Amino acid sequence: MTNTNRIASIDIFRALTMFLMIFVNDLWTVINVPGWMEHAKASEDTMGLADWVFPGFLFIVGLSIPIAIEARRKKGDSTLNIFWHILKRSFALIVMGFFMVNLENINGDLLPFSKYIWEILMATAIVLIWNVYPNHKAFKKIPEWAMQIAGIAVFIFIGIIYKSGTSENPTWLSPHWWGILGIIGWAYLLCATLYLLIGKRIVFIALVLLVFQLLNALEFIDLFGQKFSVNLMVSTSNHASVTSGILATLLYLNYGKNGKTSRFLTFILLFSVLLVGYGFITRPEWGISKIKATPSWTSICAGISFAAFAVLYLVADIWNKKSWANAISPAGRSTLTCYLVPYFYYAIMALIGVYLPEFFKTGVVGIIKSLLFAYLIIFITGQLEKLNIRLKI
Repeated sequence: MTNTNRIASIDIFRALTMFLMIFVNDLWTVINVPGWMEHAKASEDTMGLADWVFPGFLFIVGLSIPIAIEARRKKGDSTLNIFWHILKRSFALIVMGFFMVNLENINGDLLPFSKYIWEILMATAIVLIWNVYPNHKAFKKIPEWAMQIAGIAVFIFIGIIYKSGTSENPTWLSPHWWGILGIIGWAYLLCATLYLLIGKRIVFIALVLLVFQLLNALEFIDLFGQKFSVNLMVSTSNHASVTSGILATLLYLNYGKNGKTSRFLTFILLFSVLLVGYGFITRPEWGISKIKATPSWTSICAGISFAAFAVLYLVADIWNKKSWANAISPAGRSTLTCYLVPYFYYAIMALIGVYLPEFFKTGVVGIIKSLLFAYLIIFITGQLEKLNIRLKI
């Protein structure tokens, strides 16, 4: 994290969250895992570590929005140009999420080749289209546009041959629940657009957060005998998580960046306490559930994220203790690449038939294996950076 033009605490927060995301996503390969590490079931009124990771990442998306937009404004970009950039980024995330979520429902028996090859082709298309090519050329000679066209062609091909369902009733690509990246794309589109219009007005952003929290609650309230659903393509829980991150960065820009550390931390921790308190107050009504995206879960996770940001701000930005995060720094710089690498890894391992003995997939040993796996993915991401493979949208 040596780039002084970046906010160290945000980069480290992003890297840590990405590390945890890879870790908890690999726990499906492990048996006898403590419940507090895993996703809670929809019927349970509780949450584990895995249930915080995604809203934590949405919070980080929000943290980055004001910084990115203000940087573009300083470069002279017009509001229209910035909005066009927001649209392109959102579209990219939604497209990736669309294909990834359909991978979950694919029927390999209806494909002309293994579903793992389909998965590798999907991930390859993403790399071809959204890689950052030095001097806009791949291998110093192939134009960037040619690589992108090749990626689009791969998407079209795997889309044409895609099948889910059964042989009697095959189905084609469909949105389902949009996937992780798709949800991020929709939430980013709305929240970044709102910030573009509102700007650095903390009170107005706080009001937007309040509105999203109320809309999230309305998803669970019966009005005249029916639910008042206000999903904005995805649950307003996701928009509330992103807006929480935007608010945290605005507090940083107004206080933390200007040397008013105590005031910044006071506001951050105040929001943390308010959100966690609201979550536990409403818990008896709706319960804490990631699967249902209840207001209790949404606000508690946001409160945890505010507190985590405060701690990392103290450690990285005030006390200047950053070297401990160097090992996972590629996940903070090349986050999308890091997220994509496991798609190659799992598919390749399945194709060549490499499986670990049961001993390495059980209990404490299995958990250590998943931790090492998360580090391996980040290490591979760092090596890919050296090969000029770094995705950016």
